[in-house]
Amino acid sequence: MHSNNPLSSIPPVTRNVLIAIVVMFLFQQILAGSAGGQFIGRYFPLYPIDTTWFYPWQLLTYALLHGNLMHLFFNGFAIWMFGSQIEHYWGEKRYGIFIVVCIIGSGLANALLSQAPAIGISGAVYGLLVAYGMMWPNHTIQLIIPPIPMKAKYFVMIFAGIALISSINPRNDGIAHIAHLGGAITGFLLIQYWRKKPPFKW
Repeated sequence: MHSNNPLSSIPPVTRNVLIAIVVMFLFQQILAGSAGGQFIGRYFPLYPIDTTWFYPWQLLTYALLHGNLMHLFFNGFAIWMFGSQIEHYWGEKRYGIFIVVCIIGSGLANALLSQAPAIGISGAVYGLLVAYGMMWPNHTIQLIIPPIPMKAKYFVMIFAGIALISSINPRNDGIAHIAHLGGAITGFLLIQYWRKKPPFKW
């Protein structure tokens, strides 16, 4: 018997991540301007580690928040598109570990190297992009903007390159480029560790 629920076709960890970020975004909108909204804004975003606003749990909670609907949509779309396939391949446990480690690694990079607070699960998305590109480098991805096909390995190289250049030459564009780069590097290192390849070869 097939379920008519479209979410049932999404593997469980990916589905739960998507539900969590959508629910938190709704809370952000509903509670905006209230004491509850102020509480979320004070304790959930990721603040620089050398400030009194930083708390350790922010290394996870920042990923649940998003700045606007487009921010949420593009992150959610990428998690659904890449995360679903990776979770089917790895299984729930390894995939869940990967997501959490990328969120923390991305957060640490931003908290240590940037003076700007950060929100959003984009760092983990960059980790997923790297994972996808490493596992299926020659798979073709159909881009939305611009609407052209591209091999996964080139897609990942371009996005990682943009994150690197933007981190070296930061602009006040409201984008946490260091978090993106941190997520990509964390994802790469974790996969190399699992594969027992450099810099973890033994």
